[in-house]
Amino acid sequence: MSQPATARDYMTRDVITITPEMDIHWAIKLLVEKKISGAPVVDDSGSLVGILSTRDCLKVAFNSSYHQDRGGRVADYMSESVETIDAGTDIVEVAELFLKSRYRRFPVMENGRLVGLISRYDALAAIEDLW
Repeated sequence: MSQPATARDYMTRDVITITPEMDIHWAIKLLVEKKISGAPVVDDSGSLVGILSTRDCLKVAFNSSYHQDRGGRVADYMSESVETIDAGTDIVEVAELFLKSRYRRFPVMENGRLVGLISRYDALAAIEDLW
């Protein structure tokens, strides 16, 4: 009998991360250039400390252009409360988590370290593979 598929099997391993000290405008530029909708924020020791989404960035872009607000650091705008998934989580459970959540992606953790990201698309592809 084969092992059930897990988040580890479908996650993106090559994750673009940003730091809390990074200038928010540089972070926005990075998300736009890489065509990604968000990125985990990690500190100097590699610990996950937040996530920066395009929604967070839209607020910054609006305030910068409309209110002439300069911006600041990523830490000023990121979401600090981050839901994560363990790399060994069964893919069906991952799909259920997406159905119950407003999030489009979850950081995937293993032994307290960020090892990847899993998106709604990844979960859909995994469930389609199970058919």
